[in-house]
Amino acid sequence: MSTPLEGLKVIELGSLIAGPFAGRLFAEFGADVIKVEAPGKGDPLRDWRYIYEGKSLWWSLQARNKKSVTIDLKSGEGQEIVKSLAKEADIVIENFRPGTLEKWGLGYEELSKVNPELIMVMVTGYGQSGPYRDKAGFGSIGESMGGIRYITGYPELPPPRLGISIGDSLTALYAVIGALMAVYHRDVKGTREGQMIDVALYESVFSMMESMLPEYDKFGAVRERTGAKLPGITPSNTYQCKEGKYIVIGANGDAIFKRFMYAIGREDLAEDAQFQDNRGRSKQADFLDEVIESWTKSVDLDTAMKTLDEAKVPAGPIYNIEDIVSDPQYQQREMIQDFKLNEHDSLKIPGIVPKMGKTPGKTNWLGPDLGAHTNTVLTDYLNMDDEKIKELQEKGII
Repeated sequence: MSTPLEGLKVIELGSLIAGPFAGRLFAEFGADVIKVEAPGKGDPLRDWRYIYEGKSLWWSLQARNKKSVTIDLKSGEGQEIVKSLAKEADIVIENFRPGTLEKWGLGYEELSKVNPELIMVMVTGYGQSGPYRDKAGFGSIGESMGGIRYITGYPELPPPRLGISIGDSLTALYAVIGALMAVYHRDVKGTREGQMIDVALYESVFSMMESMLPEYDKFGAVRERTGAKLPGITPSNTYQCKEGKYIVIGANGDAIFKRFMYAIGREDLAEDAQFQDNRGRSKQADFLDEVIESWTKSVDLDTAMKTLDEAKVPAGPIYNIEDIVSDPQYQQREMIQDFKLNEHDSLKIPGIVPKMGKTPGKTNWLGPDLGAHTNTVLTDYLNMDDEKIKELQEKGII
């Protein structure tokens, strides 16, 4: 099967999470992604978290299907190489602090001169404008200022972080969406116009905050931390089972709630007029949570799940990674894949999302060694001969 982005050329500048995760998404679906790294150490993510055979396992995923090319962006010759690559590219992704690429002569204004159809995705903490433009910004700061940290956790405790870099990942998704919309505008609508796409970490998080802003505007309501509850949507919470495991139950639909109550032997509540709609249930959310947890604590997790599945009540256990790996749904959907590293070794990696019927994404290779594709890219893309490549290597440009 062909891949949906086959033929799309993407240059990835920058490092760590948000910009490179966007590059990963392009690479997973067939785009030709050239990752430009600094000679010597490359992307710091190469050394993050668990290292296996000298390589970060996170890097193995973040850079799968990408081509690693080393170029010194601070040197004039290195900058000319990037311009030459950009001339043939569809998209450039970068996540430097605003002004950095401009200082090196590689900003959108300069690159669009060599390629007017270029789409340039600029991922930063605060965007390309505004009073915070030049401040340093990481995903954790975007999560904090975007609103998600404030509403996460329990009211009596300080706001915690999520266990993953959710702010970076959300921003990467918006970066890819923006780039593909720009490709549609340029290619499908036939405008042949390139454009700059400005994606800020804090804005990407803020866009996920549902009705928080209009609720504040009209009612002065400030959404607070509520733990596992979903305020105003009842019942929807996390409940403990007999053996100490936890189950998440979302029975907030009117018909679902009625089926749920019958399933746990509370026909009285199922038919009680005050619980026939969400507004009425939400007024007594604490009472209903007590009723539900008194039932979940009387049964083990498997029994709870069987009962709720039979009643068609949305419910699920809280998984750790061990649970995920052994789950048949994950396995059948090929979300747990074994990638062959060599003749004797393999590595479990996540499958690719979304599933596409005719043009699915796939893993061709895991994160490459630093500069593994430098010679190939310079030869195939720029027609550079061996003598010139050797000269650049001796100068430390590549």
